[in-house]
Amino acid sequence: MNSLRHLLPYLKPYRTAIIFGSVSALISSGIGALGPWLLKLAIDSIQAGNASHELLKYALLIVGVALVAGFFRFLMRWILIGMSREVELDLRNRVFKHLQSLSASFYNKHRTGDLMARMTNDLESVRSILGPGIMYPIDTFGLAVFSIIMMIIVSPKLTLYVLLMTPVVSVSVFYLGRLTHKLYTRIQEQYSALSDAAQENISGARIVRAFAQEEREIRKFDMLNREYVIRNVAMVKMQALFMPLMFLFFEIGAAIILYLGGRGIIQGVMSLGDFVAFVGYLGMLEWPMIAIGWVANLIQRGAASMKRINEIMKVPPEIAQPERSRMPQEIRGEIVFKSVSFGYEKSEILREINLHIKPGQTVAIVGRTGSGKTTLVNLLTRLFDPTFGTVLIDGIPTTEWDLEKLRAEIGMVPQDAFLFSTTVERNIAFGRGNARREEVEKVSGIAQIDKDVADFVNGYETRVGERGLTLSGGQKGRVTLARALIRDPRILILDDALAAVDTHTEEEILNRLRDFMKGRTSIVISHRVSTVKHADRIYVLEGGKIVEQGKHDELLKQGGYYAELERRQRLEEELEREA
Repeated sequence: MNSLRHLLPYLKPYRTAIIFGSVSALISSGIGALGPWLLKLAIDSIQAGNASHELLKYALLIVGVALVAGFFRFLMRWILIGMSREVELDLRNRVFKHLQSLSASFYNKHRTGDLMARMTNDLESVRSILGPGIMYPIDTFGLAVFSIIMMIIVSPKLTLYVLLMTPVVSVSVFYLGRLTHKLYTRIQEQYSALSDAAQENISGARIVRAFAQEEREIRKFDMLNREYVIRNVAMVKMQALFMPLMFLFFEIGAAIILYLGGRGIIQGVMSLGDFVAFVGYLGMLEWPMIAIGWVANLIQRGAASMKRINEIMKVPPEIAQPERSRMPQEIRGEIVFKSVSFGYEKSEILREINLHIKPGQTVAIVGRTGSGKTTLVNLLTRLFDPTFGTVLIDGIPTTEWDLEKLRAEIGMVPQDAFLFSTTVERNIAFGRGNARREEVEKVSGIAQIDKDVADFVNGYETRVGERGLTLSGGQKGRVTLARALIRDPRILILDDALAAVDTHTEEEILNRLRDFMKGRTSIVISHRVSTVKHADRIYVLEGGKIVEQGKHDELLKQGGYYAELERRQRLEEELEREA
């Protein structure tokens, strides 16, 4: 239950709403408690042989009490349930903002389906605490207190017998509540696994079909689904025990009242009106008795869900905004790596990297798969920070730059060409939210995607599907290239951006890029010699170290990995021409 303490800051802005909602609940309960007392007076009036107009007065009073109590009950629900939706909004936004601040390593360790389950199902369970979980305890508490006060006024002795059941109810609620917390945690964990399996299969539907694994995935999903049902059925069994138990306690109390109250009427120590009123107040206690179990269930579910949400919220961002950031007077794009090393947990990816990229220089990085090329450029955008050493841009360590401004000066085309499920234009304009159509068309021409867009039925308004499903690999790569160019960055990073396009298209793009890259610092990562041969300087990475560096002709003379790569690709081109 300690996890629920983290909800208090979210409730603080809504203190006024909680107070007014609570007051409305207490007024509704207090006024509603007058109903059985009016019924007692009416019955006593009948026994006294009073005129019929007396009965009409009591009937109208009972209706009036119901109307006033109903009005305040409406206010209670409107204020408190509405407040819970506002808090849910704040909490959901806070969780999403926190997820946006977490580093790439966090997403390497956590499944998408699990995070989605926490953002949806768990948050809804938490909201139930903030709405019904606040409203019903106040409502039922007020109703119980007012009912018990009136019961004491009618018959202290009978009230004592009813209250003797309270310790038994409390113990039952405590033990069954602990069981609810445990069962619901297991349900949410299985729901996360189920969500993750569904998300992976929907995203990877083409791969599943391509390998004819539909039946296998269906069986796998069925097993997860059945386990989810089993865990929910265990919860249902517990709930099925809880409610009858509460009703049993209530019926035992009713039986006691019927016996003792009936004897009191026979003996003349209790009027019929008193007995009817007491039974009426006992009936009013039925809802609090039932609500105890229901609210306990809500609170335990919400506590289990809040604990899962807190597990995310407690993860500190590895890439933190500096407390006092620094910015150069003029952004030139000079990049320096000083003895930079980096590793994921126990594996070392980069070792003692030292390089200096001058402003406006175009640098290329080549190397075998896994040599650390992408990791190197990720250090520039602070997707990761170096384990050792320092990365400087314009003489200031990247860890001292304002994070948003640092990334605003860098246009990056990642290896994985990710597109959003929207139009071509919006995917390109994503690089700069306020981009105009003419700007989109301009960078599309540089990226050589404009001709493809012209062939689309809806042009730039064509929707690309989830993750760019309707586009080819080359088209997706060129859209992401245009998205980086529209930022007009001082530093441009192309991480194998042209790998999926043919050599002819690649040559056209490179020719247009050369004009764009003039005056900008550019880093090009590629496996193709044709892509990097015009760079001002080429670095070869091997095992996380720089093993070769120089211009194209200089590296060919060295006879190392770069020369071997060039020879192999030249032979491939010759074989293709002959074929």
